[in-house]
Amino acid sequence: MITVRLLGRPAVEGDGRPVRLPRGRKTWALLGYLLLAERPPSRKHLAELLFADAGDPLGALRWALAELRRALDGAVTVTGDPVSVTTGPEVVVDVLALSGAAAAGDPLADGELLEGVDLASCLEYESWLLVARHRMSATVEARLRETAAGLLAQGRADAAVGYAQRAVSRNPLEETNHELLVRSLAVSGDATAAQRQIAVCRDLLRRELGIEASPSLSEAADVGTGSSMVSPVGGRAAAINQLEAGQAAIAAGAVDAGVQCLRRAVVEAESCHDDALRGRALLALGAALVHAVRGRDEEGGVVLHEAIAHASRAGDRATAASAHRELGFVEVQAGRRETADGWLAKAQALAGDDKELAAVLGVRGMNASDRGDYPTALACLRESAERAERAAARRQHAWTLAILARAHVLRGEHSQARHELERSTELIRADRWLALLPWNQAFSGELRLLDGDLGGAGDELEQSWGMACQIGDPCWEAVAARGLGRLSATRGRRAESAHWFGEAAARSVRVSDRYQWVRGYVLDAAAATAIQLGDPGRARPLVGTLAELAARCDMRELTVRAQLHRFRLGDRGALAGARLLGAGIDNPALARMLTAAVSTPA
Repeated sequence: MITVRLLGRPAVEGDGRPVRLPRGRKTWALLGYLLLAERPPSRKHLAELLFADAGDPLGALRWALAELRRALDGAVTVTGDPVSVTTGPEVVVDVLALSGAAAAGDPLADGELLEGVDLASCLEYESWLLVARHRMSATVEARLRETAAGLLAQGRADAAVGYAQRAVSRNPLEETNHELLVRSLAVSGDATAAQRQIAVCRDLLRRELGIEASPSLSEAADVGTGSSMVSPVGGRAAAINQLEAGQAAIAAGAVDAGVQCLRRAVVEAESCHDDALRGRALLALGAALVHAVRGRDEEGGVVLHEAIAHASRAGDRATAASAHRELGFVEVQAGRRETADGWLAKAQALAGDDKELAAVLGVRGMNASDRGDYPTALACLRESAERAERAAARRQHAWTLAILARAHVLRGEHSQARHELERSTELIRADRWLALLPWNQAFSGELRLLDGDLGGAGDELEQSWGMACQIGDPCWEAVAARGLGRLSATRGRRAESAHWFGEAAARSVRVSDRYQWVRGYVLDAAAATAIQLGDPGRARPLVGTLAELAARCDMRELTVRAQLHRFRLGDRGALAGARLLGAGIDNPALARMLTAAVSTPA
C-alpha cells in the first residue's frame, strides 16, 4: 500500500514507511495541483503557473513530471496534454480520501495542505494554494464534525469527544464546534468538563469576536433528545398522537409547543421499541430544530443522525431519505460542500417519489449555486421544479423557483430571474406561505435596483425588511438590509448606506447556524460599495473576511469577487489569481467583470 500525504509535510509512504520523495518544492506543488485540479490542466498552463521564471518553462515542467514518475514509480501515473493523473489500486491520497460522497479518509489528519510548499515567486499558484488550504481545512473540520455526530447517534459519546475536540482546535471561533463538544462531553457523563467548555467558548467569543454565545451552547449540556420531557405514559398510540400534534403545531406557527410535543413523541416511541415510529419522530424533531428554531442546527443534526439509524433498522427508506436530505441542508447552510454532497447523494439514492426527489434536487441545486457551479445548479433546480409541480408540492415548487431566480440574478439574466420570481410568488400567495416572501421581495428589489428603478426597488426592499423582521428570520433580514444599503449608496446617502450594511452584517451572524452564503453576499456588497464610495479603509477588512469565508466555504464565485476587490484596492497581483480561480465558473456576469478588470489601466 502506497500512501501519498499532502496534509502536513508532504510525504510518500510504502506500507507505513517513508520512501523516496520527489525533489524540489515545485515538484510537490505540481503534484498537489494536479491531484486537486477539477479538470486536467494543459502543459502550457502548468509551465506558466509554476515555471514562468525558468529559461525554458516547458523544459522545467518536463523535468518535474519526470521526477514525479521516478519518485512515485508507477503508483501515480502522470501523462498527456492536458496532463492527467491516475492513481493505482493500492494507492491512497489523503486529500482525495477525505473528499467526495464516498469519503473514507482519516478525519484526524493534521497540518495544512502542502505545508512548507510556498512559492512566493509564483503569484497565481500562491492564490490557488491559499484558497485550497482554506477549503481543505474546512473539509477536514466537516469530517470531524460528521464523525462526532455519528458516534453520538450510535451512543458512543466517549469516542465522539476526541473528534469534537479536534474540530474545535481546527476552528475555535466556530460556536457550533464548541456546542458539539459540549454535547459530547455531557452525554459521555462528564458534566464538569461540559460546563468548563461552555465557559471557555463564551470567553473566546467575547474576546475575539465581541459577541455573546447563543443560548444553544449552554442548552447543549442538557443531554438527550427527550431530556426536558416527562416519563412515557402511553406507548405507541401516545407517540403517534404527540407526533401529529407536534407537526400540526409547528405548521400553525406554535414552534415551542410543537417542539415539546415532538420531544415527547420521541420518548414515547422509544418506550415501545418501534424503530420505524422512532425514526419518524426523530426526523420530525430534527427537521423542526433545523427549520423552525433559530440556532439549533447542531442539535438537529445529532437528532437526524439518530433518525437515520432507526429508519435503517426498520427498513424505512422514505424516512431515511428525508433525514439524509435534512442533514445535507444543514451542511449546505454551513458551507460544508463535500459533506453536503455526500448526504444529498445518499438521499437521492433513497428517494422513492417525485416529492422527495424534488426536495433533494432543490437542495443540491442550492449547494451547487452557492459553490458557483451554475450548470449543475440550473439542471438540478429545473428538474426539482418539474418534479415538484408533478407532485403538487406547492411549497417545494415555490422554494425551488426562488433559488432558481437567485441563480439568474447572479448570472445577470434579469428577465429569467423576474419570470421565476413571479411564478414563485404566485405559489407563495396561493398557499399563504408568507415566510418565504421576504426572500423574493429582496431579489425583486435587487432587480429593480439593477434596472435603475430606485422607487420600485425601495418599495420591494422595505416590504422585505418589514416582513423579515416580523417573521424574525435573520437570513431574510440580512438580504433585505443588504439591498437597502446598496439602494442608499446609489442615492448618495452614505451614512444611511453604512447603517444598512451594519444591520445586514449583524443579522447575517446573529445565530450560530447562519447561512454562510448570505453572509458572503452581504460582505461582497459592502466591500464593493465601500470601494465605489472611495473608502478603502472600510473596504479592506471586509475583503479580507470575505476572502477567508469564501475559501473555507467553497464559494468560488465569491472567492473570485474578493480577488477582484483586492485588485481594485491596489493589489495588482490579485487579478491573476481572480482569472485563475474564475476560469471554471460559467457565469456571464462574472466573465464581464473579469474582462473589465483586465482592461483597467495599470
